[in-house]
Amino acid sequence: MTGRSLLDWRGWAAFLAIGFVLLVVLPLMNAWASPGSAFSLPNYLVPLLGKYACYAILALSLDLVWGYAGILSLGHGAFFALGGYCMGMYLMRQIGTRGVYGNAELPDFMVFLNWKTLPWYWYGFDHFAFAALMALLVPGLLAVVFGFLAFRSRITGVYLSIITQAMTFALLLAFFRNDMGFGGNNGLTDFKTLLGFTVQDPGTRLALYAISVLALGAAFLLCRFITTSKLGRVLLALRDAESRVRFLGYSVTHAKLFVFTVSAVLAGFAGALYVPQVGIINPSEFSPANSIEIAIWVAVGGRSTLIGAILGAIIVNAGKSYLTGAAPDLWLFVLGGLFILVTLALPHGIVGLVRRSGRAGPAPPMVPAGSSPGTVGQ
Repeated sequence: MTGRSLLDWRGWAAFLAIGFVLLVVLPLMNAWASPGSAFSLPNYLVPLLGKYACYAILALSLDLVWGYAGILSLGHGAFFALGGYCMGMYLMRQIGTRGVYGNAELPDFMVFLNWKTLPWYWYGFDHFAFAALMALLVPGLLAVVFGFLAFRSRITGVYLSIITQAMTFALLLAFFRNDMGFGGNNGLTDFKTLLGFTVQDPGTRLALYAISVLALGAAFLLCRFITTSKLGRVLLALRDAESRVRFLGYSVTHAKLFVFTVSAVLAGFAGALYVPQVGIINPSEFSPANSIEIAIWVAVGGRSTLIGAILGAIIVNAGKSYLTGAAPDLWLFVLGGLFILVTLALPHGIVGLVRRSGRAGPAPPMVPAGSSPGTVGQ
């Protein structure tokens, strides 16, 4: 795939400067600054910032399919949760005899429910490499099967959004069942160690935060590579004039399926990083409301910008963290009002507003309704 460079020199400078702050300055503020100092980063903020990084990866995954390919998936929370469950299963297997019931083979919830043997689909999750691979493969395979059936049938627009919500709601109901073997309503929790390191240890949390930030940077560059390539221009054309792209001989199904699968894998990856930092994964992560909230993050930051998805995820979740503590009854009203405000007054989000004000570079190229993918950028 050929296309424009990933970033210009100013983009690389900003990318490296932000990375330096997040990976060097903030960890030093946590590890070396005096606890009473104004420059100290408290231990409780480290997993919170790591959680925001995971949310930013999740927002990137949705922006890739919604902002660039016009596929509004309202089921991305399902891919995120599946990746989280895969990592949670590994963490549960690491508890061993340190559980409440002291059973080396069965997690506590299985002992409580009188399970006699470990289900076959738990085999292999005592190995980190297997669990990490499954956190990518399970969401990816679901996306391949679901996407192939949907895109081959030419399901688009609101109909596709509805069936993605139906998919995540079906998974929500399934994972709520105790006989599924995933902890039922309580989910998976009480994790002890990750690769031999205590999950609650400040050093482990700092390492997980750093890995999440590195993963966010890698995810951003991957999405940038796709969107600046020839495939990215085809995706833009699909978003704006799908029938013309089809008539020009491009495989619409394959293009959509590829980007949808990559997006699902990124969401699963984010979920796998998220679980050891928050210490729990349960069926509420499959809630359709969560998937809708992800779309709000992207809309607030600005679709088809990538950086807007990151900003939206961080800003909205920072507001959520504050308001759920200061005024918990107001949060849902604020979230709904924010979505209405963005839809009516800021259709291009925060990044679009900044670009229109002239404080940033030009907006990304758009495909006119009458143009073909091969003419974009020429």
